[in-house]
Formats: sequence, C-alpha cells, structure tokens
Amino acid sequence: MKALSIKNLKKKYANGFEALKGIDLDVAAGDFFALLGPNGAGKSTTIGIISSLVTASSGSVSIFGYDLDAQRAQAKNCIGLVPQEINFSQFETVHNIVFTQAGYYGIPRKQALINTERCLKQMQLWDKKDTVSRRLSGGMKRRVMIARALVHQPRLLILDEPTAGVDIEIRRSMWDLMREVNRQGTTIILTTHYLEEAESLCRNIAIINNGEIVENSNMAQLLSRLHTDHFILDLAQPLAQAPVMNGFDIEWVNENTLNVAVPKTEGLNKLFAELSLQNINVISLKNKSNRLEQLFMDVVDANKGIAK
Repeated sequence: MKALSIKNLKKKYANGFEALKGIDLDVAAGDFFALLGPNGAGKSTTIGIISSLVTASSGSVSIFGYDLDAQRAQAKNCIGLVPQEINFSQFETVHNIVFTQAGYYGIPRKQALINTERCLKQMQLWDKKDTVSRRLSGGMKRRVMIARALVHQPRLLILDEPTAGVDIEIRRSMWDLMREVNRQGTTIILTTHYLEEAESLCRNIAIINNGEIVENSNMAQLLSRLHTDHFILDLAQPLAQAPVMNGFDIEWVNENTLNVAVPKTEGLNKLFAELSLQNINVISLKNKSNRLEQLFMDVVDANKGIAK
C-alpha cells in the first residue's frame, strides 16, 4: 500500500518561477523515506503541498488512498507535520501544547488525555509535562514538536529538518526515538541537511533539484554506486610529504594527517599493506565525509542548470 502518491505535481508562482516541474513520487506504507535537495530545490514546496500549506498549480497528491483535493479532511487526518521552526507558545506547558493539538482533530477529551500521555512518554517528556516550554532545551522543544504531531495518531509523519540546531548527542538520541516511531508502524518522510542522518535512518531516498526528481532509489542500491571512499588517517610518526602509492590518491594535510581516496577495487587492506611497506603507522582512521554526502554532491552537480 502507498502512504503517499504524487503524480505530475507542478507549482508555478505568479512571478513565473517554477518551484516544481511535474514530479512523480511514491512512498510505501511503513517506509522511512528521505527527501533531500539543496536549498531552493523544491523540497519545502513539496512538503507544503502535501501538508496543505501550499496550493499546487496542477497534478495530484493522495495520502493512503485519499485524494488531497477531493478528500482533504481524510487526507489531512493521516498526516502529522513537524516543521523546521519551533511554532508553539513559549508560555504554555508541555502537556497543554500536545493536549490542545488533539482537540484540533476532534479527539474527545478522555482519549486526548490518553494520547497526550502516550506521546509524551514516547518522546521521554512525561517528567516535563508541567514545565513551561520556554524553559526547555532546544532538543526537548524538538521532541515536543514530534509529540504534538503524533497525538492524533497519524499514519504518515513528515519531519522537516527535525534535528536542526541541536548537538550531535541529542541528535543521535532523537534518531533512536524516530526509529522506534517508524518501527511501530508510522511511515516517515524526512528532510534534512545532515546527510549522515538520512543514511543512518532511511531505507529509500529521493533527491530533488531545480524542481525535478533527479534520483529515486533504495538507499543501499544508491550507496553501492559509490566507487571511492575518502578517509582521514592520523599517523604515529610525522611525515614531511605525502607518500606515493599506486592505486591511491593521497593528500598531505599536515605532518601527522593524510587524506586518502580508496577505490573499492583496492580496499583498505591493500592500503594498510602499502603503508606498512613504507613504515607508516596509522593510529586512527575516520571517514572524511559520509558516503551519502559524496553521492548527493555528485547527483546535484550533474544536474546543475537543468531547466524545462
């Protein structure tokens, strides 16, 4: 079953700018799906149309079989949206923010109280239920946003930059929460500029650029197209220059650090064997950039300037 089906979706503004040029996109029920793109690519417009905040020029959107134009109320009831910006009152308590949202969907008071408690516990916020929201940390405010979006039990959750502005420790704890929400059956569409986030969480991915879908693939299949990995090596002894090795592109960063491009045809074992032959000892290794970031830049660069 499809959680989301978009057909030939277009958005043209009064000034003539085409934000979307006829995109097609399907998201299966239960999926954890990444919608990525550079700034101005069209992903915010797409999310806006799906959530009824932006009106499309043409095309169709259906959510769990409900046509967004013909069956708007049913379609909107299937969606929970977590926007980029914190948009609740800073002077309300955590409990009231989530409980009030349930009322907007017509949930009876008794059930709204049950749902609010469930969502706050799920987001590890129950002990903060009586706290005025302005006293919360940035990460907790983000979790309140997710709890509020889940209180009416939507089948599709849209996360628009859900971890923007929070540190890496909080971000990773939120990843665990989002995985659990998805594991419990909620379909998730994620937009993010943290590409390691998309790689870690999502099973399928679409990349939008210049108002067009330029990549739509299974995450594992997409990453398998990467032919070279880039690593940073920290050395035990200083080097005055980069060593020369057949099959590897090596850049000298400083006397204790090398950047190395490792083709999949060569592999790390061969790299370390070659380093050992030259008496170069490595004390640590890490990825220079995550794999999806490399592919993302390749896809975007290949589609720059495309217009219809």
